[in-house]
Amino acid sequence: MLDRREFLKAAAGAAVLAGLPGCGRDEERWQPSAFAKHASSRTAVIHVNGYERGIAEAVRRGVELFDLPVRGRRVVLKPNFVEFDPQGVINTHPAVVAAAIEVFRALDADVVVAEGPGHRRDNEYLLTATGIGNVLQDTGTSFVDLNNDAVRRVPLRSGYTGMKALYLPETVMSADLFVSLPKMKTHHWAGVTLSMKNLFGIVPGSIYGWPKNPLHWAGIRESILDINAALPMPRFNIVDGIVGMEGNGPIQGEPVPSGVLVFGEDPVAVDATCARLMDIDPEKVSYLKEAGRFLGNLETERIVTMGEDPDRYRRDYRVLSQFTRIKANSRATAG
Repeated sequence: MLDRREFLKAAAGAAVLAGLPGCGRDEERWQPSAFAKHASSRTAVIHVNGYERGIAEAVRRGVELFDLPVRGRRVVLKPNFVEFDPQGVINTHPAVVAAAIEVFRALDADVVVAEGPGHRRDNEYLLTATGIGNVLQDTGTSFVDLNNDAVRRVPLRSGYTGMKALYLPETVMSADLFVSLPKMKTHHWAGVTLSMKNLFGIVPGSIYGWPKNPLHWAGIRESILDINAALPMPRFNIVDGIVGMEGNGPIQGEPVPSGVLVFGEDPVAVDATCARLMDIDPEKVSYLKEAGRFLGNLETERIVTMGEDPDRYRRDYRVLSQFTRIKANSRATAG
């Protein structure tokens, strides 16, 4: 029996990958000089008791710490709703999406919500089942299906996948500020899935299929790095860690009440901060360690954390046995 990733690889083959739009193997690699990494990065950890109340205030506190210039600008919010399980905690909670809409609108931004789920093609079902559809209706917010949006050919600035370019949605590429709104989760292939991995959802299924097959063929780690390196617009990240997921994430894991939202402009620093809150060493997560070389800051001494003391909200997230090595304490596993 092949697992899902092995099946996808076997079904594709190098010839198929080479023939896809924007793809082509070559020997070019990323050039560190092409990326400007700041000497330090700021993140913020804001405590929230639950999803029932106080979320808009927490999001407002977190966003105001960064003084984002969004007045009159177009802000695209990209939550994570890849699948639905009424007993699970798979997706960005609709209350977090609603709070982000409220806060950015209060700053006089033009707000759009956009997502391109990799599992289901029926966005109407996911919007209804997750409750995000109700948020959009109640707030009068437009939604863009990134799987079927108009696209722009974006040359890759890094060479991890071997692709020369990606076709990415016009809604994302024309944003004045792109906001990744992921759920804090473990991942059965990548170790963790946070603000950087959330960008798989911007790759259009109308071109790359479901579940974004070429990204799996090229490698999860490699695709995360190339997608994140390709985006030129200003970015911000708000991670829903109020209730996270441990174990067999990103779909079949168990809930972990962590009680935090994590904010920041540098996705590497944000994801490193989240990993540490999960008692995971970001320098042992392969794509995060590599991203720390050129995309952002990974080391604690280069990250200034505002808001709460992160150590108060650190939780021992269980991981699958093959990821025991990434744990900061190298002991907690989920079989």
